[in-house]
Amino acid sequence: LHVTWQKSWDTILLVDQMQCSSSYIWDYSSLCEKQPIGRLLFRLYCETRPELLRCIHLLDAMEDYEVTPDEKRKSRGDQIIKKFLTKQVVKCWCSGVKLLLSCFFCVFYCRALHDYLSGAPFSDYQNSMYFDRFLQWKMLERQSVTKDTFRQYRVLGKGGFGEVCACQVRATGKMYACKKLEKKRIKKRKGESMALNEKQILEKVNSRFVVSLAYAYETKDALCLVLTIMNGGDLKFHIYNMGTPGFEKERVQFYAAEICCGLEHLHRESIVYRDLKPENILLDDNGHIRISDLGLAIKVPEGEMIRGRVGTVGYMAPEVINNERYSMSPDWWGLGCLIYEMTAGRSPFRARKERVKREEVEKRVQEEEEEYSDKFTEDTKAICRMLLAKDPKQRLGCQAEGGAEVKAHPFFKNINFKRLEAGILEPSFVPDPRAVYCKDVLDIEQFSTVKGVNLDQTDNDFYSKFATGSVSIPWQNEVCADIVVCKTLFHNVMTECILNTYSIHCAPNVRPCSNSYNSLCIAMNTLAEQC
Repeated sequence: LHVTWQKSWDTILLVDQMQCSSSYIWDYSSLCEKQPIGRLLFRLYCETRPELLRCIHLLDAMEDYEVTPDEKRKSRGDQIIKKFLTKQVVKCWCSGVKLLLSCFFCVFYCRALHDYLSGAPFSDYQNSMYFDRFLQWKMLERQSVTKDTFRQYRVLGKGGFGEVCACQVRATGKMYACKKLEKKRIKKRKGESMALNEKQILEKVNSRFVVSLAYAYETKDALCLVLTIMNGGDLKFHIYNMGTPGFEKERVQFYAAEICCGLEHLHRESIVYRDLKPENILLDDNGHIRISDLGLAIKVPEGEMIRGRVGTVGYMAPEVINNERYSMSPDWWGLGCLIYEMTAGRSPFRARKERVKREEVEKRVQEEEEEYSDKFTEDTKAICRMLLAKDPKQRLGCQAEGGAEVKAHPFFKNINFKRLEAGILEPSFVPDPRAVYCKDVLDIEQFSTVKGVNLDQTDNDFYSKFATGSVSIPWQNEVCADIVVCKTLFHNVMTECILNTYSIHCAPNVRPCSNSYNSLCIAMNTLAEQC
């Protein structure tokens, strides 16, 4: 599986690093924190200098402290203080000050450490062989992506412009979902701006609670978005096809909390989602959810509000129906609809399979109050009422605090959001790996052939904006998750370091023979195995 990958890697890594360096504008946050390979290599560099290694260890300790359960945080904070601060400093502090530090020192010290590392250490790193290796990986990341990059498998479903099928990256074996947008269908429906908007938003968002875009490429007939594969089905399937409609409270809380985090991450990028409904919330193999289908999402200009009557009937907020201006408020209304539906086993303004006109549903949304059965606990009822407030100014989440206000509601009192965002909390339901949570291939309707549409040079200009290849963070995560590729990374970096350390200048195929070199090789392989 990895033979072709290894040959390509060896060839590409010979490229001149200066050529790659001139193509990017670097900053510490992007290079050493956000990009997985960059983070690994910067940490490897820090390990060569004891004072920097201590900074890394302290950052790791504080990261661990942030996700420590509340009942253990004080003792964990005391451990960090004793390990990383001098005895003289610790003696000067009374227990009250130490408690205060245990509560608040993470943000302050993390910022101070990153400020320090982003100065001279970051500059020195950019002149090191570790940074050279990073540039070579960036060149590999920029290689062209085509249909031959993937193996194509069964159809999973259909989107607005084409099919969604499973696919696998040939080089690493990583599975994805490939969303195909047929070129002629896009042109016939004048959907170019919508398709490009979805692609650009997916590219910008990096959240464990929103599907990630890993690759964007084109074929002769289609534009393709390669996305996180979600094998666990959607919430609509689980609400209505797994026994009695609806979920128990614990499961509702967990999904609502993850959706809340996903919305918060989108809103942080000034993106309003506008299409929250059970069909668009997907489960992965482990039972975690992600928000999918960002076709109606849009970036809200800073300090402005937008207008747009879009969404799905029964889930559109009153201000959307009335074509009023809004920012993020429709998403919190949508969360209220989801919590209600997951609890009651029906949507708040229309019964399951009820035949009713669009106008009637919209009238109910605007004028009627939702009804609550005995399935709703008091705090579930309270959060639904606050999220489903008709006036967005009175709605939970629509004040200055945004998502933090929603998270603070008593409904989420059992959720540790820091541990949730770190991926530590376990879902109460895990999909059966033997089950298929989607329609049979034969039940998925086929698209009809688009006739009377011709593609021209103007279309090609649009396609070039769309088909931009791999997306940095998902691609690097994929590479780092593959042990063979990860070993190659560490092997090449450490070999270069060894050769530099011993100042060996010999023929390319001649390897130095020394006990020290062999010891370092053993250490190098051990490190690669650990990673």
